[in-house]
Amino acid sequence: MNKWGFLSIIIVSISVAVSIYIINIHTLPAITYFPITEDQRFEKVQTDISLFSENGNDSYEIIWSATSVSDAPTYLRQDASLLFDNGRLRGLRSIWKQDTDSIIMKERLFHEDSSLFQAITFHHGEIHKQDKSIHSMQQITADQLYVIDSPTTALESFKKPQNNYEVEWKNLLEKTTRQQLLYHWNQLFTHFDIDSSNYLSVPLTSLATYQTKPLPSLTQQETDKIMGQLWEGLYKNYIVPATTKNNKKPTSYIPIILFSKDQDHLLVLFELNGRKNQLIQKYSLTES
Repeated sequence: MNKWGFLSIIIVSISVAVSIYIINIHTLPAITYFPITEDQRFEKVQTDISLFSENGNDSYEIIWSATSVSDAPTYLRQDASLLFDNGRLRGLRSIWKQDTDSIIMKERLFHEDSSLFQAITFHHGEIHKQDKSIHSMQQITADQLYVIDSPTTALESFKKPQNNYEVEWKNLLEKTTRQQLLYHWNQLFTHFDIDSSNYLSVPLTSLATYQTKPLPSLTQQETDKIMGQLWEGLYKNYIVPATTKNNKKPTSYIPIILFSKDQDHLLVLFELNGRKNQLIQKYSLTES
């Protein structure tokens, strides 16, 4: 099959309605940023997407999981994970536990047609010390999976392409997803009258890059604080609203994060169920 044939299959797959895995979490504790401690750390953190099985000729099953283990129990542990399929929201899950050192989340989802799956997880711990001070520990992990579900070949999945066939599919899936997201993000830029050239634009699914790489002109410590405060806002203003009882099938694309080149604020742009939203977060880089 030629490249245009592949592209037609991908475009059709994006338009197919799929079920969305959502857990109502509006009654759960909020993720709150506190100064990051050096006294405790995560021993293991991971987000993973894998192909589990083929179900007949029309669908397949994937496993989406997130795991975190800290070196000691903390007062409150919480992991929030998001799954996107060709740029569209497919799943949201948040788990919290008190006085524990580990969280394990695993879900199975059915899907049809070729897809680029992307997941990102914010792992968070709230630590109450004997002097009554409160601190945080945090990490961000992510994963992605390419699934080829073509009528002319066997079902196949990969994370990194190993041959020319997989490279071609990777490029096509990424191109189709990118075109759809750029169109969506440009609508948000226009709606809020934002000049994107004044910002570093980062999709939500790429935030794990800054777990070990500082934002331009900032230190890693400053970047970690910005990321912690960013996820506090994302949880309150995006994750929780998307999981209320009235949002059984929320429609949304990957949010875009805009980091000001003046290093004084960031913007989060997203659309949820047809409503465009803009979050503004000003930087406060010194710990109080």
